[in-house]
Amino acid sequence: MRNRTSKITTAGLFAAMITVMTAYICHIPYGANGGYIHFGDTLIYMAAVFLPRPYALAAAAIGGGAADLLTAPMWAPATIIIKALITLPFTSREGRILTRRNIAAPFIAAIITAGGYYLTEGILFGSFTAAVISLPGSIIQSGGSALIFLILGASMDKAQVKSKTQKMLNL
Repeated sequence: MRNRTSKITTAGLFAAMITVMTAYICHIPYGANGGYIHFGDTLIYMAAVFLPRPYALAAAAIGGGAADLLTAPMWAPATIIIKALITLPFTSREGRILTRRNIAAPFIAAIITAGGYYLTEGILFGSFTAAVISLPGSIIQSGGSALIFLILGASMDKAQVKSKTQKMLNL
């Protein structure tokens, strides 16, 4: 029971951090569509490497969805799906953050993010041509989040944070 409680608690903490980072820290409105650039995806990536997949999916969906409910509610349904999907390329199975798979994963997540929001914007606003305008924002957001993730991951791997955390929390 303690193991499950640790996972749920950690997922909840990640969801809260994702919400705050996405909605309020480095939150930059972009374009006339209600979208914004943020680096909360960095914490989604971290949740995906620290938590087993179902818990990471929940943290990402809840954190991203809550951020949109606080700032741009029309995007929340799509965000819940997209943020859950961007956890899928990552693995939490190894004792390091920056495995081969996790180095490539942010770039796969960027494609999922850009494609997901492109489709959403095309549907919401009725123009897939106009939705192309949002792609640079998605690239900046995903690229910045990937860079921060890779820098944090390298630093945390040097300090063996993941293996120490897994032992402490029984994740």
